[in-house]
Amino acid sequence: MVKNFPGTLILVVGNSGSGKDSIINGVSEKYPLDLKKIYIVKRYITRPPSETENNYLIGSEEFNEMSKQGEFALQWHIYGLDYGVPIEIEEWLKKGHIVIVNVSRTIINDARKKYKNLKVVFIEVPFETTLQRLKSRERESEQGLKERIERARNNQKFLEADFEIDNSGDLDEAINQFLNYVISIVKDNKH
Repeated sequence: MVKNFPGTLILVVGNSGSGKDSIINGVSEKYPLDLKKIYIVKRYITRPPSETENNYLIGSEEFNEMSKQGEFALQWHIYGLDYGVPIEIEEWLKKGHIVIVNVSRTIINDARKKYKNLKVVFIEVPFETTLQRLKSRERESEQGLKERIERARNNQKFLEADFEIDNSGDLDEAINQFLNYVISIVKDNKH
């Protein structure tokens, strides 16, 4: 059964290195305080966070136990890692808030079946730019880097997105594109 909460869940997708976390963090910093509060979700991941990410490090066993207990609203496994979105997002959505979370495109179909008020934002970046960013961040093993590069090469577009952001140039411009989109949803939710 689809959950129909008054709030809107915004799922942000894009290739590794597309700048998802940087754009989400920028929106969080620039978001007007006089509008209804938005929530930026910290995910549970079975690896340490990077400097641009805001997540909880968790071991595989603990992740599996939390999953069994129903503590994740959404979860996925990719690149040998487990990711979980805490179930508490549903409390925020029930209160009419916007909830923004960086996710894998692999869960979009399942998420659409689970949540009625859901928007998908795709961060688009040319492949060459993605390649440079992935190599410069030095986060992945050589094999992990190859997997992410290959996935980026094969996924330059995401046709199921409700909104696209071009992050090939100035980061502030990409942040402002997303910020304006979020504000428009907040204002629409008032009606």
